[in-house]
Amino acid sequence: MARKDRNTDESYAQDVFDNPPQGPIGVHRGNRSIASRLVPFLIVIIVAAVAGVGTWAAMSGEGAKLFSSGSSASSSSSPSAKSTASASASASASDTASASASASESASESASASPSESASSPASSSSVNLSAQVRVVNGTRKTGYAAKQAAVLTGAGYTNVVAANPSGSLPSASVVWYQNESDLATAQDVAAKLGISNVSKVTNLSAPVVVVLMN
Repeated sequence: MARKDRNTDESYAQDVFDNPPQGPIGVHRGNRSIASRLVPFLIVIIVAAVAGVGTWAAMSGEGAKLFSSGSSASSSSSPSAKSTASASASASASDTASASASASESASESASASPSESASSPASSSSVNLSAQVRVVNGTRKTGYAAKQAAVLTGAGYTNVVAANPSGSLPSASVVWYQNESDLATAQDVAAKLGISNVSKVTNLSAPVVVVLMN
């Protein structure tokens, strides 16, 4: 006896799987450009060319020649650099030696000149002014003493010597006064000629060199 209650699609309740969402079926690629399709082939050709050149250089020894030529160039430049450095060092040493020699010569010249300058007296004949005015003042009671000492200076070569009497205060001992530093050598020479040991600088004198006789 046949069954009348067969299961059909209409006998089940509808669910979400009975109405699936509609959408594209499958994935389709767009058309690619000629450049993008040629790039892989170009990469393969370049890699093969580089590998071929490397293999050729290794088999023929050209790579070793290139490396050897580079090392030879660097080694050939090293001696020139060393020679340049040696020349610079030699020049510096010679300059230093020259400077030391010059300094030694200058020091020896200074040392040799200093004793001679210190040994020379300020009253040397080259700095004595025989034409300077020299006034001889008689501070003693000896009549004609100033004229007598003035004659001594005239006989020594002085051309402008004047004998005079005192007009102010007198020192306690014979002295030779001078007015300026340029008259110092003349004053010292006059003192030496007259046997006077005291030489002093005094301003506002009546003559560049004044001799005061007190004994």
